[in-house]
Amino acid sequence: MAELSLARLAEQSLERNGDYPALHFEGEWLSSAELHARARRLARGLAELGVEPGDRIVVFAANRPEVGIAYNAIWRAGAVVTPAIFLLPAPELRHIVDDAEPRALITTPEFADTAREAAGGARVIVTDDFDELESAGELDPVDRDDTDLAALMYTGGTTGRAKGVMLTHESLWLAGKAAREAGSMPGVVRWLTALPLSHAYGLLVTVYGLHAVEREPTVLMRWFAADRWLELAAEHRVQAAAVVPSMLQLLLAEPLEEHDLSELRYLASGAAPLPLELVEQLARRLPHVEVREGYGLTETSALVSSTPPGRSRPGSVGLPVPGVEVSIRDDEGREVPVGEAGEICCRSRLVMQGYWRAPELTEEVVRDGWLHTGDLGRVDEDGYLYVVDRKKDLIIRGGFNVFPRDVEEALVEHEGVEAAAVVGRPDSECGEEVVAFVAGKVDADELVAWSRERIGGYKYPREVHVVAALPLTPIGKVDRKALRARLLARVEA
Repeated sequence: MAELSLARLAEQSLERNGDYPALHFEGEWLSSAELHARARRLARGLAELGVEPGDRIVVFAANRPEVGIAYNAIWRAGAVVTPAIFLLPAPELRHIVDDAEPRALITTPEFADTAREAAGGARVIVTDDFDELESAGELDPVDRDDTDLAALMYTGGTTGRAKGVMLTHESLWLAGKAAREAGSMPGVVRWLTALPLSHAYGLLVTVYGLHAVEREPTVLMRWFAADRWLELAAEHRVQAAAVVPSMLQLLLAEPLEEHDLSELRYLASGAAPLPLELVEQLARRLPHVEVREGYGLTETSALVSSTPPGRSRPGSVGLPVPGVEVSIRDDEGREVPVGEAGEICCRSRLVMQGYWRAPELTEEVVRDGWLHTGDLGRVDEDGYLYVVDRKKDLIIRGGFNVFPRDVEEALVEHEGVEAAAVVGRPDSECGEEVVAFVAGKVDADELVAWSRERIGGYKYPREVHVVAALPLTPIGKVDRKALRARLLARVEA
């Protein structure tokens, strides 16, 4: 059995911490031994269906205990977890199925019709059928090498169709361990999880949990709802939770002070840049809660850097975690001086094995062992990393670089702006023009005039669109692709 096998890691977790109420879901506690036993039985059921080592198994479901059970069972059977966000429409799910060619597709009753429409020749397994599959006995973990695939994660990036990112047992195992080493929080044992477990960030949280050295009960939400999140955090005296910026923004719109959050100590934020305004708001309203921002990509097993507890720096995503090297480079691949912006490149065993069946694309982003992330950033004299923007989102107006995040940070300081997103629009005179989409109660022309005074020069948006809400991806990032499509539709109309 491979030393860094995720199936073995799950067994070690049970051996180390014993049986205890481990997972709370919709009013019910499930024990660690029960969850593990179900995974052993489901693994046998999958093997009886013909699932073999290396087979891909798509998991298309909202959060529920069966998702974690399925992950563990798939790894025990030697197969490859292939998560798909439950919000995907059938055509996008079909693209993943066509590309991954899975043996089976696991789903929940509410998404079964979409799964069947997209499944092609893959067998559809609904979680309601788990009882039957779990009746065949138990399965010992199938032998796998550390470098064998554990997960095939599909990511669309900023453009193009979703592509499969190949993550090994080794890379995910080490990512969970590095997250523990970088962010040990003494005394924190009760967690609240609302992240989609089908996202790379959610998968990292799952493996992070398997590395626990003491019992850590977790409250799992099917999906995020700010009011319910606060109720659960207060009811279960939650001490830590992982969030994305859009979740934090929705939480801040709620009456936080009406809930007993006295036990809450840490919020770990990732998946998208966190506006400083949100951090400052939280610090004013919940001064005892520390936001620990981190950074990662699907291609790095969702982890590059993490903020050590008690050592945060405004605007920074922390320090590279153990085992990860970070280098900031220019367009010619040369390392830039400390403090200057360039492309974030990293090298570690957490980096993907490559893109599924796309060696040429892999060679474009992994060169001489360094992953070129496509993100722009800088490091300070102490090694703290700051993410400036996506390289593909950079706007070049009249020969000057405009980082959308800089403009967005300024716009949300306006009292009438709740959220902002900035994209570039092709322009015959300037090359690109700065365009802002904002949610809130504000006049577009007034905001242009305000931002001209506040931001000034070439950066301020000459065009502002006030919208009811910014479009978000399933994980809660601003969907810039959708915003660019809106601009294109306006031009073509």
